[in-house]
Amino acid sequence: MNQVSQSNSPSNWLYAFWKFSRPHTIIGTSLSVLGLYLIAFAISNGSFSLSPILLAWLACLCGNVYIVGLNQLEDVAIDKINKPHLPIASGEFSRQTGKVIVAITGVLALLIAWLGGPFLLGMVAISLAIGTAYSLPPIRLKRFPFWAALCIFSVRGAIVNLGLFLHFSWVLRQNNLIPVIPAVVWVLTIFILVFTFAIAIFKDIPDMEGDLQYNITTLTIQLGKQAVFNLALWVLSICYMGMILVALLRLAEVNSLFLVITHFLALGAMWWRSRGVDLQEKSAIARFYQFIWKLFFIEYLIFPLACVLA
Repeated sequence: MNQVSQSNSPSNWLYAFWKFSRPHTIIGTSLSVLGLYLIAFAISNGSFSLSPILLAWLACLCGNVYIVGLNQLEDVAIDKINKPHLPIASGEFSRQTGKVIVAITGVLALLIAWLGGPFLLGMVAISLAIGTAYSLPPIRLKRFPFWAALCIFSVRGAIVNLGLFLHFSWVLRQNNLIPVIPAVVWVLTIFILVFTFAIAIFKDIPDMEGDLQYNITTLTIQLGKQAVFNLALWVLSICYMGMILVALLRLAEVNSLFLVITHFLALGAMWWRSRGVDLQEKSAIARFYQFIWKLFFIEYLIFPLACVLA
């Protein structure tokens, strides 16, 4: 009796919900909202306010939970092999609970975004549409390596960055649209776009067993773990070297010295960590994957700070 009550306790439910929301994506979403606001604030002459940040953050968080939750609802059998700790796969949440959470967060995302303004609503609506097409039959784009990667890096890379910048600029300029998207936003967008491609192909390396069993075609299955691992490393290296060149050539209004030093350090840390990854050990791959996400998080702190310090 005690075990039953403990498993149904609010703290256990909240912990299961935290896992359901995929924390690394929640952190990435939160930092992207903050980072794009800081860039828009640094460029505009508006006054700092927390309310637009909080509104956009809530809309994006709800959209995030909808997208990752829908994916879990459609991947229960695969997750029992690849990610048995997730709450639907482990039985902590029933499918019905998952459906309710996904429905509520999807509606809330659109409603809150509508309150925020046209650019926030457009960004959230497009992201939800792509996330739905990624997971839900009959389209289920995640079955195809090219379309799966395109879904992930188009949302994380282009739609979120450009949409949030336009939204925050519109708010800071008191509902007047900025005439041209500045170079700094394009630089960050391209960096995140390419970086997210590396995340998209790397995430399938530890999931090879379940993907094979359920006929999900990935680059890892087509090319092998080592080839995809090396490809992801070189794609990330191109990201960092490109950002260093942008700083050295002063192609955007940033603090060049700060940007060069921080990106050299991040690039060196990535290669140093990559040396110890055993591709036959699933936990080692997962740890390095989480490290890549940490580099992703850090970029949304480094780059806006470089803009503020310019």
